[in-house]
Amino acid sequence: MAAPRRYPDELRERATRLCVEARKDPAGRAGAIRRIADQLDVHPEALRGWVRQAETDDGTRPGTTSQDSARIAELERENRELRRANSILRSASAFFAAELDRPLR
Repeated sequence: MAAPRRYPDELRERATRLCVEARKDPAGRAGAIRRIADQLDVHPEALRGWVRQAETDDGTRPGTTSQDSARIAELERENRELRRANSILRSASAFFAAELDRPLR
């Protein structure tokens, strides 16, 4: 189970939108994240990460998007589950093969 989030999603979206808009303006670009973080009572590094991820999702910054990350995590979970099932099936087949090789009494 995931840990509860410290900041609500609405606050994250609002802060991210404000930062992206502020960073488009060359005059307000410097210190925009820290200034908005202080105004909204959010840790600046948390806001910096949200903005970085939003820019990646928009395609303005290279990297793995949120959708791609979620899909990769889903595929990794499925892969682990299939490996576990294969291991169980291998063990079961070895057990039954040994049972067939035993002489009857």
